[in-house]
Amino acid sequence: MVIAVDFDGTIVEHEYPAIGRERPGAVRVLRRLQDEIPDLRLILWTVREGDLLDQALHWCEQRDLHFYAVNSNYTDETAATGVGGGRKVTADIYIDDRSLGGIPDWNAIYAMVKNGWTWPQYIAATTRPAPDDAPGRRSLLSRLLGR
Repeated sequence: MVIAVDFDGTIVEHEYPAIGRERPGAVRVLRRLQDEIPDLRLILWTVREGDLLDQALHWCEQRDLHFYAVNSNYTDETAATGVGGGRKVTADIYIDDRSLGGIPDWNAIYAMVKNGWTWPQYIAATTRPAPDDAPGRRSLLSRLLGR
């Protein structure tokens, strides 16, 4: 499995070009997924380049978070090797705060990746109908209005 994960706004709060505070649970969840999923390839997929990229990588390394590749599909992907060279990475899952609907919290991300769930499957698995939503029961508002 290959997961491409963004840095700013995803692993850390968006303070670009500075590095924001860690989004709660981000590093813990990514490291846990690396520990639990055999052959997981985690790719850092970010707009950062040069010194700004080095700062982000250093921040991650300080937290024992390491990546299979950075802004590429393979660790040795360069124009010199004749492999790729573009910034588009191929992944099974992309975790990015700019995705449609934004980014869920990291506990939801963990559950979705670990269980192979889509967003609707996660919602269905983690929500219970309220007592007023039970079949045959009228809502509180309906009961108050006598309907």
